[in-house]
Amino acid sequence: MGAYLIYFVFIMIIPLWAQFRVKSTYAKYQKVQNRTGMTGEQVARRILDENGLYDVTIHAVKGHLTDHYDPSKKGVFLSEDNYFGTTIAGTAVAAHEVGHAIQDAQNYNFMRVRSALVPVANLSSNMAYVFILIGIIFTALNSFLLIGIALMAAGVLFQLVTLPVEFDASSRALNQLVSTGILQSDEEPQARKVLSAAAMTYVAAAAVAVMELLRLLLIYLGRRE
Repeated sequence: MGAYLIYFVFIMIIPLWAQFRVKSTYAKYQKVQNRTGMTGEQVARRILDENGLYDVTIHAVKGHLTDHYDPSKKGVFLSEDNYFGTTIAGTAVAAHEVGHAIQDAQNYNFMRVRSALVPVANLSSNMAYVFILIGIIFTALNSFLLIGIALMAAGVLFQLVTLPVEFDASSRALNQLVSTGILQSDEEPQARKVLSAAAMTYVAAAAVAVMELLRLLLIYLGRRE
C-alpha cells in the first residue's frame, strides 16, 4: 500500500512541478523586453526568411501558450501575447515554433516519425483505458489488459519520440536567435531558461507515461504467475 501511495504522489508531483516551472519562468521573462523591440511575429518572419521559408505563414491565435506549428498548413501559430509582444519569453517561443518549421523543411527524421504516429497515438489514447479497465475488473479477461497495455505503449512511444523533436527545435531556435542577432549574448541565457522550462513539461509527461506503463505491465505479469 505504501509503495502505491508513493507512486501516485510521484506521478502527481512531476507534472505539477513541470507546469509550475514553465508558468513561473514564462511569467518572469514575459516581463523582460528584448533589446531589438521585435515582436514575436517579426522574430518568426525574420528567422523563416533567413532559412528561405518564405511560404510559411504566421498567425495570431487566442489563448495562453497556444503557440504551435502546423505542418499541414505550413503555418506558425503564436498566442496573441507572443505574436504582438516584444518580450524575451515571446521571442524564445516564436523562435521555437519556427524551429519546427525548419525541421519540417529539412525532413527531420524524428518529426516524420512523430507525424506518422499521430493517428496511432490518438486511437490508443481513446481506447487503451477501455481495455485496461475491462482487464482489471474482470480478471478472467487478462488478454484485454494486455491489449490495453499495447495500445498505451503506442502512446508512450509517441511521447518519447516527441522529446528529441522538442529539444532539437529549441536548439535550432537558440542558434537562430544568436546567429541573426535578434538576441544579444546576455539575453540568450534568458531565452534558454524559457525553452528549458517548456521542455521539462514534455519530459515530465513522458516519465509519468512510462511509469504508468510499467506499473500496468507488472500487474499483468503478476497475474500470469
